[in-house]
Amino acid sequence: MLKIYGVYRSRATRPLWLAGEIGLPFEHVPVIQAYRLPDPNAPGAPVNTRSPEFLKVNPMGSIPSIDDDGFVLHESLAISLYLARKYGGDLGPKDVNEEALMIQWSLFAATSIESSALDIQSAKADTAEGKAQVADAARNLERPFDRLEEHFAKTDYLVGDRFTAADINVAEIVRYARGHAALFANRPELNAWYERCTNRPAYQEMWAKRNAEPA
Repeated sequence: MLKIYGVYRSRATRPLWLAGEIGLPFEHVPVIQAYRLPDPNAPGAPVNTRSPEFLKVNPMGSIPSIDDDGFVLHESLAISLYLARKYGGDLGPKDVNEEALMIQWSLFAATSIESSALDIQSAKADTAEGKAQVADAARNLERPFDRLEEHFAKTDYLVGDRFTAADINVAEIVRYARGHAALFANRPELNAWYERCTNRPAYQEMWAKRNAEPA
């Protein structure tokens, strides 16, 4: 059986959401980030990204990872694309061109959006420094968000005019910037796409489980 390693409060949300969309059975191994623990090496500490048993799975000590009947894979974007291609039906690519586009959009989000979006999420917006951080990050997101707005003016989803793993990967990165409402208020097509994705039952189920985990 497929094993997914990683807590919901991590990038594991991407393959966990996708598994829910597919209805794919899996064993969830809730490996927590070591930095969230007072002492990850203490006796009785939960399995974490520094635990020897997890480092045997992923020597880099990052989550998520999967073990699909002996095939071990790391990096959330790659995991989501792999699961969609193998098990996902319409969530996966129908041909090599669609596969390339799914990879393209996933990498676009990782390289052009994620860093600045995380800056918005982590900023202390009630401080002058935090406000400056948000403003700078929002400026960096103008061009990639404009690209998405242009795309969604023509089609409801990223690839093949249907919901796919690419939408999961990109929506879960765009989510980090939701704290800066102006980026979405000025881009109604982008906002509508994000709402379409996150209103799906599998996302709502994943998000409820995420919220049930300790912050």
